[in-house]
Amino acid sequence: MKILEIEGGKTLSGTVRISGAKNSAVALIPAAILSDEKVTICNVPEITDIDALCEILNHLGAQVKRASESIVIEANGMKNKAIPASMSKKLRASYYFMGALLGKYGKVKMRFPGGCSIGTRPINLHLKGFEALGAKILEEDNCYLIEAEKLHGANIYLDTASVGATINIMLAAVKAKGKTVIDNAAKEPEIVNVATLLNNMGAKITGAGTSTIKIQGVSSLGGCFHEVIPDRIEAGTYLILGACCGNHVKIDNIIPGHLEALTSKLEEAGVEMEIGADFIIVSKPEHPKAIQVRTQPYPGFATDLQQPLTAFLTLCDGKSKIDETIWENRFMHVPYLNQLGADIRIKNQTATIKGPTELVGTTVVATDLRAGASLVIAGLMAEGITKITNVEHILRGYEQIVEKLTNIGANIKEREI
Repeated sequence: MKILEIEGGKTLSGTVRISGAKNSAVALIPAAILSDEKVTICNVPEITDIDALCEILNHLGAQVKRASESIVIEANGMKNKAIPASMSKKLRASYYFMGALLGKYGKVKMRFPGGCSIGTRPINLHLKGFEALGAKILEEDNCYLIEAEKLHGANIYLDTASVGATINIMLAAVKAKGKTVIDNAAKEPEIVNVATLLNNMGAKITGAGTSTIKIQGVSSLGGCFHEVIPDRIEAGTYLILGACCGNHVKIDNIIPGHLEALTSKLEEAGVEMEIGADFIIVSKPEHPKAIQVRTQPYPGFATDLQQPLTAFLTLCDGKSKIDETIWENRFMHVPYLNQLGADIRIKNQTATIKGPTELVGTTVVATDLRAGASLVIAGLMAEGITKITNVEHILRGYEQIVEKLTNIGANIKEREI
C-alpha cells in the first residue's frame, strides 16, 4: 500500500506548471473512437485514469500509442465488445464509452461505471438522452445493453445541467440522422474542449459553452490533432495551496478566466494575487478573513474546489461557511481535517469552519480525489508529520503531484508500507 508522508510548516516558493485537464482528457479519449482515422491528442496528463481508459481501448482492439503528454488513437480496426466491470469500475468517466460506442456502432454493452464515492451519481439523464435519440435500454445486474436500429436527432431537455450527460449525448448524437438540440446543457470549459475535438473531426456542433447545444448529424468523422485545455481544478488546488503556505508561488500554463469564481473568493478573504495572461502568482496573506462559499455549476464555484478550499479556511479569522449544492457526500474530508486540529461542524449540506486554528500532523485517509487534495494542503500547513493513506485516489487525478510539490520546496514523499 502506498502512502504520502508530508513534513509540514514549510514556506513554498517557485513555479508549478499545470497539466492538461483530467475532466477533459477522460472524455476526449472515448470521443476519439468515433473517428474513422487517426486522432492525436496532446497535453494529456499522465495519471492512472488515463491508464484505465487506454486499457479499455486495448480491450476493444483500438491501436493506442502513448508518448510524453500525447496519445495517438486509431479505431478503424476495433471491435465492439462488452466492457467488463473490472475495467469500467476503475473510473467514472468509463461511461463516455456508452455514448461513443452507441454513436459509432448503434450498440454498447458495459457495466456500471466506478469513481469516487462522493454521493449518488445516477446516469438516468444519460440514458434519457440515449432513449430520445432512438435507443432501447436493457439493464440487468448493473449491466447496460443499449442499442438502436438507427439513431435520429431529438430535442432533449436535461433536468439538471449535467456535464457527463451533456458530453455523452453529444457523443451519441454527432452521427445521428438529423438535428439534436440539448437544452439546459452544462457550460463547463471541458464541454467546449470536447465539442472542439468533434468539430475538428468533422462534426457540426454549435453552442457548446452555452445552455443550448445544437448538433447536426454527419455520416462520418475523420482524423485530427487536438490539445487538452489546462486543468482548472489542478490550477485551483495549487492556487489554494499557495494561499495557505506560499511566498510568490507561480501557477503557470492556465486560463485565468476559468478560475474567476475561485480568485474572487480568495480576494474576498484577503489574498493578493498577480493575474497574468496565462499565470497567477499568489502568496499567503497575513490575516485572511472568513468568507461564505456556495458551490454551483460552472461558471459558479466548482464543487471540486470546495474540499481544497476548506483547508485554507482553517486559516481565516472568523466563521466561514460552505454550502455544498452538488454532491451530498462531499464533506468526507472534514473528520480528518478535524483530526489535524481544525474546528469544522457539518449541518445538513453546510460546513462551518471556525478559524484560525493550528494544524498538527497525524495519519489521515484520502476518501476521494479532492478530499485527498484537501489533506495534502492541510498536511503542508500542519506542524510535524502527516501521513495520508488511500493515495491512489490522489494519484489518479493529479499528475506528478509529489514532484511538483517537491520542486517548490515541499518535503513530501510517496512510500510503500
